[in-house]
Amino acid sequence: MNNKSNQQQINKSTNKQTNVVLTIAGSDSGGGAGIQADIKTISALGGFATSAITAITAQNTMGVSGIYDIPCNIVAEQIEAVLSDFSVKAVKIGMLNQPDLVEVIASTIKKYQIDNVVLDPVMVATSGDKLMQDSVIEKLKTELFPLSTVITPNLYEASVLLNKKIVSIEEMKIAVKELCGFGCKSALVKGGHLENNTMTDVLYFAPKDEFYTFSAPCIETKNLHGTGCTLSSAIAAFLAFDHSLSQAVQLAKEYISAAIEAGKDKRLGKGNGPVEHFFCHKT
Repeated sequence: MNNKSNQQQINKSTNKQTNVVLTIAGSDSGGGAGIQADIKTISALGGFATSAITAITAQNTMGVSGIYDIPCNIVAEQIEAVLSDFSVKAVKIGMLNQPDLVEVIASTIKKYQIDNVVLDPVMVATSGDKLMQDSVIEKLKTELFPLSTVITPNLYEASVLLNKKIVSIEEMKIAVKELCGFGCKSALVKGGHLENNTMTDVLYFAPKDEFYTFSAPCIETKNLHGTGCTLSSAIAAFLAFDHSLSQAVQLAKEYISAAIEAGKDKRLGKGNGPVEHFFCHKT
């Protein structure tokens, strides 16, 4: 979809509403991923972004040099402050690095009965740096997966969660169904690392036993920092505007593809640069 038609679809979707989305994620000092990417995405799509920071990372386009966890009680206070005041239509959950924090977030989601929960199990940064402790993974499966509308792992993350290698679209279709066995309503496995020229993601919607595939041409660029964060927060934003899950994923895919295309030739930093989140507001 070109930038003009994408903007028209986004305008139609938002309809001048102010829908609040809460992102619970880590901070990226380089501004390309994490909570910064989430806020840019939600804002670009017409939502109102609120946030709870789970960790502070020292990182740039070259990699991550430090991760500093925010105490669980402070994260809980941030979430409580937002949910007790705003009418939040969707929650996106990103980087979590503490087992106890998973329980805190799960408890709060139950308390406020959040309907739209998008969980992006961020395990590794684009640079290859590890962002999640092994002890957190099992907690995710038991505490947060059952509360999630959709989880959005990439091929590597899905392989870790299922303890097996996933290298083809057929294996992705098996994987999304198996991931829903942990209790989530749906799973989207992102195939950006498949060895071909097409980006194919597979969605499984467990309540209706339905599969969806979403494909887009591969765009040659180094500027892919924060694409996972951007896609998951875009899904949350479109869910907040009352799209069905399959529609939200389709629109989010169109948004991220256009953002990659718009930013593919930019030179920000010396490594993996970010996408152009605000492409649709350029003149």
